[in-house]
Amino acid sequence: MYYLNLIIIYSIFGFILESEVFKIKKLNKHSGALFGPISLVYGIGIFILEIIDKYLYTKIKTNKFLRFIIIFIVTSIVLTSVEAIIGYLGNLVLNIDIWNYENKKYNIGKYICLELIPIWGILGTLYLYYIKRFTDKIIKLIPKAFTKISTALLIIDIILRIYLK
Repeated sequence: MYYLNLIIIYSIFGFILESEVFKIKKLNKHSGALFGPISLVYGIGIFILEIIDKYLYTKIKTNKFLRFIIIFIVTSIVLTSVEAIIGYLGNLVLNIDIWNYENKKYNIGKYICLELIPIWGILGTLYLYYIKRFTDKIIKLIPKAFTKISTALLIIDIILRIYLK
């Protein structure tokens, strides 16, 4: 249940974050590929960071500075890879470009923008060092009924999006 809540909560946070960025930039865009207020790339990214934290980061035995640098670099690469894979799958499965960086100066195709790599590293590292402790407490308080209903709604949203593409 914890991981489902983590994915749902951070997918909603990601939707809100992107929507605010779009408002600031005065872009008339919708965040994410689904119908509901959710950007799965954020939830999946945080889920993968959790797994890596559990099996890799917690096992790093070195000084704090070097550990921080390793976490920042790996997190940057992992979150950029998640973005690229989900961007590619969105195009493959839904026949839409969830995002497209081709007009950015430092792009690698449609789904990777070199300018964003350090931003993903910063956000992921901030999550692991500071935000995770706070949200872990909140996520553990979420009732199972909420998790089940949210998961069912998410699955329906995904099915509708695939079917109505």
